[in-house]
Amino acid sequence: MTLPNQTRLMVLCIVSTILWQTGCTPRKTTLPAQPDAELYAVRIEDWPAFADDMDFDGLEDAINQSLVYLSRLPDDRRFRFGAADYSKNLMVRSLALLRDFAATRPDQVRLQQFLRQHYQLYRSIGRPPDGDVLFTGYFEPLYAGSLHPSPVYNIPVYGIPEDLVSVNLSLFSPEWAGQRIVGRLEGHQLLPYHTRAKIIHENVLQTKAPIIAWLRDPVDLYFLQVQGSGSIKTPAGQKVRILYAAQNGHPSELVGRHLIRENKVPPEEMSMQRIRRYFREHPEDTERMLNQDPSFVFFRIGETGPLGNLGVEVTPGRSIATDRHLFPPGALAYITSQKPLVSGDRTIAQWTPLKRFVLNQDTGGAIKGPGRADLFWGSGAYAETAAGHLQHTGSLYFLILKEAAGSPAP
Repeated sequence: MTLPNQTRLMVLCIVSTILWQTGCTPRKTTLPAQPDAELYAVRIEDWPAFADDMDFDGLEDAINQSLVYLSRLPDDRRFRFGAADYSKNLMVRSLALLRDFAATRPDQVRLQQFLRQHYQLYRSIGRPPDGDVLFTGYFEPLYAGSLHPSPVYNIPVYGIPEDLVSVNLSLFSPEWAGQRIVGRLEGHQLLPYHTRAKIIHENVLQTKAPIIAWLRDPVDLYFLQVQGSGSIKTPAGQKVRILYAAQNGHPSELVGRHLIRENKVPPEEMSMQRIRRYFREHPEDTERMLNQDPSFVFFRIGETGPLGNLGVEVTPGRSIATDRHLFPPGALAYITSQKPLVSGDRTIAQWTPLKRFVLNQDTGGAIKGPGRADLFWGSGAYAETAAGHLQHTGSLYFLILKEAAGSPAP
């Protein structure tokens, strides 16, 4: 949302006052700097045996989306891989070369030889003590909804509120590049934006935010916000795509954690499907539990597919969400974890190895640190089952061309 110049100046003055009152200019001690070692170079003898369990399907589309993102950036943009940083040009050539090679559908031997010849490999430090990464999943849901309110469809899907303010802190210091404060203006004060509980209980958005659609179930709205996008199907059969537009600035505290903490659901049973089952069986507890998550997402109507935080479409099975402060956006990555084999009744028959190339194209409120990643599964019954149950560890790697390696232009 674009603010009037007068309002923008007032916001800057407010933030400046906040900083002055703390007795300092912006410093890393206020917003801690990220470590330099979230990625480390992998010795050639420690490289994994590369494979692609999707037989490279969808990889070209995903790489092209990252190339669209990179084309929008200035030519002097640098990308950090742990303690090293690389040029935009090298990022572009890294993507283009693998895209063209993958189109030949190489076998595992050719793939391994090609990567060792042309690429450098970095690995996420993951989580202590083993350095593994916890993979979860997200998908594009389809829910029953309406563009008009009714006794059945009475849960509002809000657009961006007029009083929501996002302050770019890099305007105050380059040390805060990429950092923002989200809040609201009240008089001459910049305050935190309303939490989910306040929005739901006190109806504070009634005159401040447009309502773009209506749902029939508050749990549907919650999962739409967790997934970040989705579609609604109206009573007339119209399919309307709902895309992420903004967020209230509060960290996400996923309801599943609260259900486990209160011994409502055993940890080993936790999944999106199990959360829905709990709320079906305990409707009286729904509002209280959902409101323990202060985060609240605002949406817009869209024509394209689901977009990641880079502003490009995410690709089923090929796009991942990571901590945007740690890993290079748009970069080529490789993951190993597990994927489900699902039977006709949508139950999981077994888990099998997942090994594939992906693109770092999204982020999420609950995806924090070098030990977390979220895989986009797409839409449909399998995607919902896989995304709802994936909570498996694995490894996360990033690839970049060797500086001396030549490659064609995209």
